[in-house]
Amino acid sequence: MTTRPPAPSRRALLRAMAVLPATALVLGEAPGLLGTALAAAPAAGSATRYTIVPFLDSNDATVNVYQSDDATDFRLVRASAYTPPANRIRDASIFKHTDGYYYVTYTTHTWQDASTTIGFARSSDRVNWTFLYDYTVPITGLSRAWAPEWFVDSDGSVSVIVSCSVTSDEWIFTPYLLKATNAALTAWSSPVALSGIGANHIDTCIVKVGSTYHAFTKNETAKYIEYGTASSLTGPYTITRTGDWAGWGSYREGPSVIRLDNGAWRIFFDGYGDGAYYYSDSHDSFATWSAPKALPGISGTARHFTVIKETVTGGPALTKNATRSLRSANYGTRYWQEQSALLNLPVVTSSSTTAEKQASTFTVVAGLADANACSFRDAAGNYLRHYSFRGRFDADDGTASFAKDATFIPRTGSASGSVRFESYNYPGYYLRHYNYQLRVEQSDGTDLFRQDSSFVATTAWA
Repeated sequence: MTTRPPAPSRRALLRAMAVLPATALVLGEAPGLLGTALAAAPAAGSATRYTIVPFLDSNDATVNVYQSDDATDFRLVRASAYTPPANRIRDASIFKHTDGYYYVTYTTHTWQDASTTIGFARSSDRVNWTFLYDYTVPITGLSRAWAPEWFVDSDGSVSVIVSCSVTSDEWIFTPYLLKATNAALTAWSSPVALSGIGANHIDTCIVKVGSTYHAFTKNETAKYIEYGTASSLTGPYTITRTGDWAGWGSYREGPSVIRLDNGAWRIFFDGYGDGAYYYSDSHDSFATWSAPKALPGISGTARHFTVIKETVTGGPALTKNATRSLRSANYGTRYWQEQSALLNLPVVTSSSTTAEKQASTFTVVAGLADANACSFRDAAGNYLRHYSFRGRFDADDGTASFAKDATFIPRTGSASGSVRFESYNYPGYYLRHYNYQLRVEQSDGTDLFRQDSSFVATTAWA
């Protein structure tokens, strides 16, 4: 349903039709369309939260704070959340320390200016930030210290990886490691160049899996993000993937790599060459990656960030094995209702017929494909599943495909107490109302989409 019923605009219809190719008639039966990725629900009573602190394409004097529960749809927490007392703030990297505080480190000057310092700030809530200090990186003849990035090793030690150049060749960067020598993060070891990555590499992001360090680093000459591994944090690294090895294209920088709830790895990077911001997923330990997609909502606005992932208490929850009615969060008299097997959103009130009330009542059960998620069953024992963009009720045929189609992950809604339902087997696709119908569509990151995909579980009509 559009929010201007009854007739959707031609533009809206074209957008809805473009969610999947015309040849993909049934979600879940389009081989290779979105890969084999499955969303994964956090344990009951908890939620996953991803936080980013990017500077803006229009303003490098401040940063915004965004968060997401699916690592795709980032919503604004606070605009201009932190502005340093002097200089600029670019390439901010965020992590949560063992003292309970969040810390950012960042580039303190624009790319045109010499910059021998990196900045530090701290927050207890990711929203209100306090400037700590600017740190002069102790490298003889230093010209620029750019893109500092946090790295926390498996032993708990905290380091910053920073890209540095010297005055004799101010545009040739080398990644250096600074290791914190106190818990307050105010004292640092002497800089150590990461061996094996080589000169003219910048924006180096490292993740550790088992005993192996995996480096994603931009080759400043070729403008591609390269990949290499080492058995030690300082190297030597062996760069094994160069050029357009992952299909991300050139003029890409600022990689940030995190692990999703489903075990896949996701890389975010700044497509500064075309003004977009991208993400791409790997399900085979960095060997291959999905085609890059623009990050909805903030692509074109956000610039060069890193991502932290946390498990927090609370989050949206539905009581399992309970009968409920589901009301639109932005159309308060409209409820889910089964009509000839399809799920629609008509007006339901106390004066509606008994049959209409019964058709608007469902049982919330543990997800057929993921017990931490949820499925919805009607009075006849049929389950809500997605089929050709639509929400509809069918009998469970016992197949894994059906179980996946009928499983939805509760996510935070746009209004207090509301819930969004992400498709289990099509991550980033949500149940939303469109022209009085309940459909499954890919989030575009807008507030309108979030409102149209938010619902409130209420006392059952019948």
